[in-house]
Amino acid sequence: MNVKAGSNLIFRSLRPCYTHAPLLLRSSCRGHRQSASQPPKHAERTGFSPAATSKYDWIGPPDRLSNLRPIIYHIPENETPQERKLRRLRQETEDWNHEFWANQNITFSKEKEEYVRSQLSAKGLSERDDDGRKRTLSSEEMAVFYKHFLDKNITRHASYNREWYRRNFTITLLMAKVALHNTWRTLTGQTRRTGREEGKTT
Repeated sequence: MNVKAGSNLIFRSLRPCYTHAPLLLRSSCRGHRQSASQPPKHAERTGFSPAATSKYDWIGPPDRLSNLRPIIYHIPENETPQERKLRRLRQETEDWNHEFWANQNITFSKEKEEYVRSQLSAKGLSERDDDGRKRTLSSEEMAVFYKHFLDKNITRHASYNREWYRRNFTITLLMAKVALHNTWRTLTGQTRRTGREEGKTT
């Protein structure tokens, strides 16, 4: 699915982590189911790339680990230095955000499975009933786990929020600079220099 570049001045990622939410807002409980014996590891992006001829930003399907949709930003033929700086920061922020939530979801799933297993064991129950169905805990019992997980990670979440707002503030300033520069260029009749003249890189 492609998204028109007209949305370039709107960026998707303005959703910080609220540490007092009953569940993680990045849908941790719907994230990738990780074996309890497998520790969190460096998150890798889902393989996704738009057609080389695309002229728009592309949004891919939700990643199986972070539950976030990857964004690949269009690179204009005559990209200015300011536009390049903005694009790179936005892409870097997308990757940083993906890695945080992928690792967070893996940790959440691992600890949740361990908690459920320990609670069932304390009751003398196996993980599955006589019909082979997986046993679950009540919402009250799971609420204890959710609160404990959020309390244990409150410092990490607060640090994430600070960095999230810092990055988005910087992105917003760069977007304003790019918009003003483009408006000024249009009013004064200036033309873009070519990619070669700008020393264009990806």
